[in-house]
Amino acid sequence: MGVLNFISNYELSQMSDLSSTVFIIDDDDSVRKSITLLLQAKGYNTESYSDSRHFLDNLDYEKTGCLILDVHLVGESGLDLQKKLLEISSHLPIIFISGKGDIPMTVQALKNGAINFLPKPFDIHVLLESIDEAILLSAKLKSENEDQKKISGLFKTLTMREIDVFHLVLTGMLNKQIASELNIAVHTVKLHRGKITEKLGVKSVAELVILAEKIGIQPSQIK
Repeated sequence: MGVLNFISNYELSQMSDLSSTVFIIDDDDSVRKSITLLLQAKGYNTESYSDSRHFLDNLDYEKTGCLILDVHLVGESGLDLQKKLLEISSHLPIIFISGKGDIPMTVQALKNGAINFLPKPFDIHVLLESIDEAILLSAKLKSENEDQKKISGLFKTLTMREIDVFHLVLTGMLNKQIASELNIAVHTVKLHRGKITEKLGVKSVAELVILAEKIGIQPSQIK
C-alpha cells in the first residue's frame, strides 16, 4: 500500500511546529515526493534530498526538526549519515525508514539514538507520532546545546587561579583546606570564590556542581 493511501485514515489532533523542519532523505523519488506531500498537507515544513551529501551541504545547523532517513541510499548509507550527525552533536533526531531492514541494522540505529525504525510501507499514524516526538526532542537538545555553549563561555572568563579554586570547591573542600592546598591565604580563597560565583552567575556550591556537570565536569574527576 502506498504512503498516501493512509492519509484519509489519520486525524491530526494539532498543528505541527511551524518553526521546525522535517528533512526527508530518500533516493526513491516516488517515496520522497509522497512523504513530502503528506507532511506539507499536515502543516509541516519540509526539505527533501536524494542523498546525504546534498543534505549536509544545505543544512542549517540552527534549525530544529528531524530526519526521515532511508537506510539504503546511493553512496553514503543512512547509518553513515547518522554517525556523522552524532559526531557533530546534531540536535536533529532520526526516524529511519527501509524496505530492506533487518534486526541487527534496526538495533544499531536505535542504539545510536534513532527515534524509530519503520519498514516500508509504514503506518502514517506511527510516522506522524514519531515526527512529533522527534521535534519535541530536537527543541530540548538544541536548548541543552545552547546552555552548554553559554556555560562553556562563562568558564572561559575564569583565571587560572580561579579554575584551581573552582575544582577544589567541587571536591567539597572548605576555604581553609583550599588555602592549604594552594598555599594561599584563606582571605584570598574567599575573594576567588566571590569572583567565581559572580562570573558564573551562581550563589551556591550546588549550583556550581550543576554547571560543571552540564559541561562534562564531575566532582569525582577532580583530583
